Amino acid sequence: MELFVVILVILLVAAVIDLMVGVANDAVNFLNSAVGSKVASRMVIMIIASLGIVVGVTFSSGLMEVARSGIFNPQMLTFPEVMFIFVATMLTDVILLDFYNTFGLPTSTTVSLVFELLGSAFAISFIKVVQMGGGVSEALAYINTGSVLKIIFGIVSSVVVAFVAGSLVQYLSRMLFTFDMERRIKRYGAIWGGFALAALSYFLMVKGAKGASFLSADQAAWLKYNALAIAAISWAGWTLILLLSQWTMKINVFKPVVLAGTFALAMAFAANDLVNFIGAPLAGLASFNFAKLSADPMGMTMEALGEPVRANTYILLLAGAIMAATLWLNKKARTVTATSVNLGRQSEGFERFESIAPARAIVRFVLVIFSFFVWITPDTLRTRISARFDTSKFKPQPGPDGELPAFDLLRAAVNLVVAALLVSFGTSLKLPLSTTYVTFMVAMATALPDRAWGRDSAVYRISGVLTVIGGWFFTAIVAATVAAVIASIIYFTELIGLIALALLAGFLVYRSMYVHKKRESGFKEKEKRLAGVGTNIDEALDGLRSELVSVFTTVIAIVGKSHEGLATENRVMLREARKEAKNLQKDGKGMAASIVHTSRLDDGDDSIEKKTYAEVSGSLHLLLRGLRAMTAQCFDHVDNGHKQLNELQAEELALIVREVRRHVMDLAERMNTSDFSLAESMEETNETLRTLIRKSDKQQLKRSKKEKYTSRTSLLYLELLTEYEEIVYHSSTIYKHCRKCYSPNDPDSAVE
Repeated sequence: MELFVVILVILLVAAVIDLMVGVANDAVNFLNSAVGSKVASRMVIMIIASLGIVVGVTFSSGLMEVARSGIFNPQMLTFPEVMFIFVATMLTDVILLDFYNTFGLPTSTTVSLVFELLGSAFAISFIKVVQMGGGVSEALAYINTGSVLKIIFGIVSSVVVAFVAGSLVQYLSRMLFTFDMERRIKRYGAIWGGFALAALSYFLMVKGAKGASFLSADQAAWLKYNALAIAAISWAGWTLILLLSQWTMKINVFKPVVLAGTFALAMAFAANDLVNFIGAPLAGLASFNFAKLSADPMGMTMEALGEPVRANTYILLLAGAIMAATLWLNKKARTVTATSVNLGRQSEGFERFESIAPARAIVRFVLVIFSFFVWITPDTLRTRISARFDTSKFKPQPGPDGELPAFDLLRAAVNLVVAALLVSFGTSLKLPLSTTYVTFMVAMATALPDRAWGRDSAVYRISGVLTVIGGWFFTAIVAATVAAVIASIIYFTELIGLIALALLAGFLVYRSMYVHKKRESGFKEKEKRLAGVGTNIDEALDGLRSELVSVFTTVIAIVGKSHEGLATENRVMLREARKEAKNLQKDGKGMAASIVHTSRLDDGDDSIEKKTYAEVSGSLHLLLRGLRAMTAQCFDHVDNGHKQLNELQAEELALIVREVRRHVMDLAERMNTSDFSLAESMEETNETLRTLIRKSDKQQLKRSKKEKYTSRTSLLYLELLTEYEEIVYHSSTIYKHCRKCYSPNDPDSAVE
């Protein structure tokens, strides 16, 4: 039994870790709407969500049977076999969920649990059947296929229902309130809010009561019998309370709905998803207790796991406390929340996802469909409907933290109410729905009627959605496969393999902290570039100058690294230079957005004509494109094993690189201090350097006629000279146009 004591300890430790990594991923489900709409300070939102979690865990008792007998038939498996299944499931879950948290991708803890149990149970069953001389078909008898198919159908159907329901409710709500809501809230806000709060009360108190650990069967039956009366009283009561709040305190009725929805969805999440984190460990503990009472624990089959179970309320509350603490302390929870908020935000900004071919195809297809409906819809009707969705009337006010919300309170309220109702209803049917799938699809669905995905952002947002959805399928496949492998290893190696796998899981979780920190610091810099350029023209110009100086400094470093890597044939250094140039070119898109933002703030007399922001943006684009091309050429030359530059070429190139870097550094230093007084001499220096480059170009062509040079080496040399000349030209052009922006009173700064 010593092996199973170790397994039990690992299960309990894994339960605590899984509660933390699971909440970090699922926090997006109930935080994204409140955080995205800035309904209150983050502390208030977190307090409400924490209370919802603690209350919600007591409603999850009835779902614990899913981990015990919902995926496999325990009466056909022995005590050691089910323990191997449970420990393989938990080790896989910890590794997989932490991986998703690190990269900010919301996934389904329900799908993880179901397919981990399925994979590990099938592996153990298959090994057992093969050892008895059977085949795959016999191994399937060990799996509760009916229950598995029911769960999978519930998950898939909930995604479709969530998207349809979210789109429809948001469309009707926006038609009613529009983006200019103040007058319409006074008319319809209390009625709409009363219905929303009554619906939440009905589903959470009546439908969720069936699995509550603190209610007796008679109490739950009474609530169910009086469901309609409770709903009617709730609607009347909430409507009256909201009306009085409007009249006396001038309160926006959507605020209490969003806060109540946050509490309700956190409660529904805890009730529905707690089984994903502690279901397997509690089943393992129950199995261990059953085995201790048996005369033959190693040969004992686990029929007892199929019996109804009611979890201990104190254990549930302890789990809720751990989940609530994680919500406050785990930084990865914010990362996952940011992904969902950014994909649904109303405004433009930094896009975390690059466009992919399927997203581009979807956008083109939707544009064709949209054009068709525009063509068949009468102009009068189209104009009236469009007026209800006029986003120009969306004038968001800064939240308690001073930042603008990603979307308004109406969309946040719809997100929370629709998602909470769907998840709570699924809980009442004992379907372990994916709260992530439901809330994510609702959030994406409500963004469509609000036209949050415009022509400039749709392809990136859809790419992000497809990436997340693709990750869901990846979750199912990887969860089943990895759990099956881990279960097989433990089955054959027992204690040695178990300890090794537990240590590996711990190391991967620890290592992911470093990866997450590095990745998020990069995202914050990019987001700062878009959001932190300032709210007035002076702040914006200062921020823009600082960013351009940073770009010039990075260009200098990349040019030096690329040249050194070429001279020493260092593939690692050249690969790093190429990667840095590629990332800098991507950042250039954010810089372009900063330039556009600055130009919009500049509303002086004829300032747009004098301060040529477009030229700065264009030169920046060409500079970074040339830099990336230069690093790619150097890497490809060395990576393909081509001949080095000869001594004369190397000397000439070293001189040119030194002068190019010195020139760009001089430009950066002068821009940093807003020193544009020596622009004339800068132009002369620029021309001198370009003359030096062109001279080397001509000398190389002459040498090629007299001496024997390999064609690839000559081409590389000439291409590098061209790219260096482009770097000099475009960096000087940026400096020249910045002089027009930062020294508008200088006679020489007039547009030429």
